[in-house]
This record gives sequence, structure tokens and C-alpha cells, in this order.
Amino acid sequence: MSRKRKYFFGTLGIIVLGVICVYWYINHPHPRYEKLRPDFTLTSKALFDEFKSNGKASALKYNGKMVEIKGTISKIEASDTLVTIVFAFSQGLFGDEGIRCAMLSKFNESTRLLKEGNTVDLKGLCQGYNETDVILEKCSLVK
Repeated sequence: MSRKRKYFFGTLGIIVLGVICVYWYINHPHPRYEKLRPDFTLTSKALFDEFKSNGKASALKYNGKMVEIKGTISKIEASDTLVTIVFAFSQGLFGDEGIRCAMLSKFNESTRLLKEGNTVDLKGLCQGYNETDVILEKCSLVK
């Protein structure tokens, strides 16, 4: 087999493998976050205090884990496609400091019906602490 054919078939094989990997990633079922069991259950204040007092140890413990928290809503921030529940515990240079919970889109409408001061249970995937807020994503209301 000539050298050109070897390169052609080698390149073609790499392209086909790449297409298969992309297809699998796109069509691979993603977890149903609202159905996952929490790894940790605690109050929103306890979670925030733990990150505030020892961010590195808390990051090792909570990041990438499903966390269920209970707390009193300080604010609900809403845009067209994203609704975020905020649990504020202190004021910093850049505003409220606390926990920000980005809700799954299927919970946007029920979250918009909640009011400041309501107590709520929710769970979400902990993404870390940015020195002002603990970030939870893929959040769902717990009934």
C-alpha cells in the first residue's frame, strides 16, 4: 500500500472516531439531577459558614457533590431562562454574600411563585466557593 493511502486511511479513521465520540457525548443520557440522592443534608447557614471558615477543606468535601439545604429565601433573581434563589448572610463589597442556587429550567415557574422570607428545601450540585458565594447549580425544589 502506498504511503498516501496509509495517511488517507489513517486520517479517515481518526475523523470517524471523532464523529463517533461527539455523537455519543451529545446523545448520552445526562443524569436527572432532581432524582439524585443528596450526599449531604444541612442548613444553608451551616453550608455557608463551613465554606467561609475553611474554603479549601469544604471544597474538597462538597465540590461535585449533591447537597440538600434548607433555608429562608433572601432574594429570587430571574432572567428569561435562569432563576436563582439567593440565601444572603452578610453584606460584602460587591453586595450580598451567601449561597446562590441556579435552578433547573423545569423548576423556573414554581420557583418564581416563591417569595422572599419563605423557607425552602432544595438540592443542587455544589460547584464551589468564589470568596463571596457558595454556588449550587442544577437545583431542584425538594417536596
